[in-house]
Amino acid sequence: MAYKYIAEEWANPEKSFVEELMRQRLVQWRKQPTTIRIENPTRLDKARKLGYKAKQGFIIARTKVRRGGLRKIRPKAGRRPKRMGVAKFKPAKSLRLIAEERTAKKFPNLEVLNSYWVGEDGKHKWFEIILVDPNAPTIQTDKDINWITQKQHTNRVYRSLTSAGKNIRGLHHGKGRGAEKMRPSHQRGGRKRKGDYP
Repeated sequence: MAYKYIAEEWANPEKSFVEELMRQRLVQWRKQPTTIRIENPTRLDKARKLGYKAKQGFIIARTKVRRGGLRKIRPKAGRRPKRMGVAKFKPAKSLRLIAEERTAKKFPNLEVLNSYWVGEDGKHKWFEIILVDPNAPTIQTDKDINWITQKQHTNRVYRSLTSAGKNIRGLHHGKGRGAEKMRPSHQRGGRKRKGDYP
């Protein structure tokens, strides 16, 4: 029941105590490393909803990602501003997926389960990443999470199999009847199949 009230406060941070709390925390977070392991999730309701359990084998890490588009180098040769190729270039990935990949690189023996937003300022966004140790006995014997120990789930974040990755590939908008044309995803959509229109 407590998770319900936590979720309501985080749903509108500007109207709740969360905004003042985050303003104080961001002062500390800016001084910390880009990726840091933390003891407890900041948003307990969101972490539990995404599969986190307070037991051995589950790790929470907070990662900072710079906001904005790609900072392209301005060409030295002359051309009109439209053809400079500097402004309005955006990465094909979301900042949340970038945060997951950077965290996975920092903890190579762990698998990324999911992630969620925890704060932002004018320059950065912060995400908390839920990591799982597939070699931990507590994970291997847990029926809810031991699927992640199987070989086909190795390096799942780099293959866009997490929630953020599937969202970028256009796979989170529907399943089943009425969503037939959403698959294959953007990643595999380049091949033409027999019967496709020209």
